[in-house]
Amino acid sequence: MSTTLDDKLASGLDSLASQFAALVSGCAVYDLSSRGHIVLTGGDRVRWLNGMVTNNIRDLAVGQGVYAFLLNPQGRILADFYAYNRGESLMVDVDQALAEKVAATFDHYIIMDDVDVSNLSGQVTAMGLAGGKSRDILRAAGLDLPALMPLQFAEMSWQGAGLTIVRCDHPGVERFEIWLAPANAAALRGALLEAGAQPVSADALDLLRVASGIPRYGQDIRERDLPQETGQQPRALNFTKGCYVGQEIVERIRSRGNVHRRFTGFLVDGPLPLPATKVTTEGKDVGEITSAASLPLVRGEQRVALGYIRREAEKKALQAGESKLVVAETPFAGVFHEETL
Repeated sequence: MSTTLDDKLASGLDSLASQFAALVSGCAVYDLSSRGHIVLTGGDRVRWLNGMVTNNIRDLAVGQGVYAFLLNPQGRILADFYAYNRGESLMVDVDQALAEKVAATFDHYIIMDDVDVSNLSGQVTAMGLAGGKSRDILRAAGLDLPALMPLQFAEMSWQGAGLTIVRCDHPGVERFEIWLAPANAAALRGALLEAGAQPVSADALDLLRVASGIPRYGQDIRERDLPQETGQQPRALNFTKGCYVGQEIVERIRSRGNVHRRFTGFLVDGPLPLPATKVTTEGKDVGEITSAASLPLVRGEQRVALGYIRREAEKKALQAGESKLVVAETPFAGVFHEETL
C-alpha cells in the first residue's frame, strides 16, 4: 500500500487511538485516491447496467446510488462497486485496482448497445470525511451540505470549483466522500484541516472498516466466494430487478435456502489471528479469518476479526491459532456507542 499525505500527517501527529477516536466521534479526513471512477453514457446505459449487476439500476433515482456485485456467468464475484445515477450518466465508484478489470468486462458485454464507457482515473480524485462532527467541519470549510440519505449525493461548488459530496452507507458512523478534480484536492484538504478535521492514516481507516464489518474485495470477498456467502444480501442483491449476468446461480442458491457458510464477525480472546488463519472446532476446519483488528476503546483494547464460518459450527467452541473465538454480529456492539480513547 502506498503512503499518502494523510498517512504522513497522521503518523507524525497522532496515535492510532486518537485517529480512531476522530473517525468515530470527531471528524477525520483521509485520502481516497485509491478509488477509481468509471462513467457510463449513452441511451441504453441504465437498461444495460441493470442487466450486468446484482442490484437495481433500473429504478435508481437521480442523485442516488446502490452497492452491487459484478458476477461472471458462473455466479462468482468479479468486483464490487457503487453505481450512482447522475442524470445524463451513471458513475461507477470502484477500487482503483479493479477499475481496468471492470471497464474491460463492461466493454466485453457491449455489443449493439448505445453505451460508452470512460475510465476517469487521473481526472477525478476523492477524499473522505468521517465522524460525528463531519457536517460541522464541512460547513466551517464553506460547504453547507443539504440533508442526504445514505448513498445520496449533492453536486456543489467550492471556491468556484465543482465537486460531488456523497453520504456513504457506512454503519455505525456518518461518513462522506468528496469527488473533485485532482488540482483542487490540496486546497480543500487544507480548508478541512484548518476547520478542525484530523488527518488519519490508512491503518486507522482499516480499524473503522473492520469495526463496522465492511468487507474489502480481494481480502474478505474473493472471486471464489458466492454472493450469498458474503452477507451483503440487503446491500448488494435485488431479487426482483430482472435478469443479469450470473443471476441463474444466485437464484438457484436462493431456491435451495441458506448457503453452508457465511461472512461474520468474531470476538477474539487471545493473540490477534492473521488473515487466512483457519477457524477450527474439535480439530476440524470450519471457517477462516479474512481481517482482524485491535480496537482502542475506553474500556480497553477489543480484539475482533472478520471471516467466514460454517453455519453448523457457529455456536460451538471455536479456535483460530492460539485464540478463542465467539461469533458476533457487526457492527461490533459498543464500539460506536461509547467514547474512544
